[in-house]
This record gives sequence, C-alpha cells and structure tokens, in this order.
Amino acid sequence: MKKYIDSGKKDTRSGFGEGMTELGRTNPNVVALCADLVGSLKLEDFIKENPERFFQVGIAEANMIGMAAGLTIGGKIPFTTTFANFSTGRVYDQIRQSVAYSNKNVKICASHAGITLGEDGATHQILEDIGLMKMLPGMVVINPCDFNQTKAATLAIAAYEGPVYLRFGRPKVANFTPEDQTFEIGKAVMLNEGTDVTIVATGHLVWEAIQAAEVLEQEGISCEIINIHTIKPIDSEAILKSVAKTGCVVTCEEHNYLGGLGESVARVLSENTPKPQEFVATQDTFGESGTPEELMDKYGLNSAAIQKAVKKVISRK
Repeated sequence: MKKYIDSGKKDTRSGFGEGMTELGRTNPNVVALCADLVGSLKLEDFIKENPERFFQVGIAEANMIGMAAGLTIGGKIPFTTTFANFSTGRVYDQIRQSVAYSNKNVKICASHAGITLGEDGATHQILEDIGLMKMLPGMVVINPCDFNQTKAATLAIAAYEGPVYLRFGRPKVANFTPEDQTFEIGKAVMLNEGTDVTIVATGHLVWEAIQAAEVLEQEGISCEIINIHTIKPIDSEAILKSVAKTGCVVTCEEHNYLGGLGESVARVLSENTPKPQEFVATQDTFGESGTPEELMDKYGLNSAAIQKAVKKVISRK
C-alpha cells in the first residue's frame, strides 16, 4: 500500500486562512465577510493587508448572505465566513432565495463543521449541512481533508463562477496531501489502488481511511481508497470504475448517513450497478460535548469503525 506521511498536524480552517491571504494578494475582486468570528476563521492576515475588502457583519448571518449576494452584482467575489451551523441551518432561506435561485457567485465558507467541533456540543455540531447544501440547485459542495487541500480548494473556488459551499474544521488533523497540489472541482483523488473493497471518504475521515487500510493490509485485505473532496458534483466515473473492480464500497464521512456522501454514492450505484455498501457516518443523531477523539470513537467515525465496516461489506459480496 502507498504510504502517506503526516507532515505535521494542522487545522483545516488555517488552510482556509492561508488561502484567503493569498487570494487577497492575487485577486482584487475577492472580498471577505464575517459574522463576528474573525479569529476562528483565521482571517487576520487578510484583514490586515486588505482592510477595505473586509466587512464585519456581526452576529447577523442572514444579513451577511444578503450583502454577499449584492456584492456579486458589482463583480466582487464574496467569501462569507462563520461556523458551519450558522453558515447553513441559520440562513438556509437566504441562501436559497438570494444565492442559489439566482446563481450568485458567493462562496459560503464554513468552519467548525461536524462532530470534531468537540466541547461546544450538539447545538454547534451540525451534521446535516452537506445534505442541506447539496440539494440546492447549482450549489457546489466541497469538503477537503487536510490543511493543504483546504488551501488549494480555497484558491480554486475563487476561480469558479457560481455558488460554492466549502466545509472545513476546527481540530488539528494529519496534513498529508501535497503542498503544491492542483485542486480540480468535481474530480476525485485516487489515494491507493486495491482489489477487495472501495473506501470512499471525505474530510477528516480520509486520514482515518488510510489508517484503516494500513491495518487491513496486514490482514490480507486490499483497499482502494478514494478521496472525494467534492461531494457535488460527485465524480461518478471514479466511483463506478473502482467498484466494478472491487465489488463493494464503504463510504466515510463526518456527517449524518442521511443526506451526505454515502447517499450520493448509493444513488450513483443504484442508477448504474448496485453493489453492497456500508456507511461510516453518524446514525440520525445529534452530537454531544466531548473531545474530538472521544466523539469520533463514540459515534463510530474512526479507523476502527472503518475496519469493521470493510469486513462487513466484504462478507456481503
């Protein structure tokens, strides 16, 4: 199996911050809006270098979305920033009506997504945001796996014309993808070729999938690992090609199994070539307070859970 090295744990929100700093220097049309969470979104350098291109909206997320939609009319590329819960659930009506319906070039950038928000608890740990956003016509949904990929995604979405939801997290996680990578929206990344099972993972679960596959290899199980950083549009071709070879799939995501990556993959399979599938995701539940590691373990979102799902799905072939 191909070896991946953690170059040093970093939080994905800092990858977003570095991407914004670079965009501030290279794209004069990029502007940033924040709902009172500048430090959490790592926007300090962007603001310091581009004070005239930053708007502190305060705790008024719905107003932020409306302002962003308006800014696009003048040719600006607005990046709205706050926690994922407030980026989606709190302002869904404004996103639907002011951004998606008229296909505005707004980038909705959401930090502190999923269960790994940790101690802040269930009210902040949104686990249904991917489902909410992917159902909006024309909305691109991106969930990168580490610092480097989040920075690359931030740069890529600025060049894309249309609404985008970019999801990233709070904790420091393994940083293992190339620093100089090219991020292609809608194109999956093959991390390891295998023959027994396809593991399709997104976000923080990509590294957990790699760890699981290394253990399973020692047990004689060959895992093909695909990093799906873009959940919509999903790379159907990559999924179908892999599953045609392995005959089964495990999907892994830090999100409810209803409405997330797993359901998108299930739709692709059902429309083309139904195969056994297991879901590593939260099971229609809210989260709770705890450390990210404790919660990932309790809710079955780690390497051990992926190993278990792989063995189960192989038994169903």
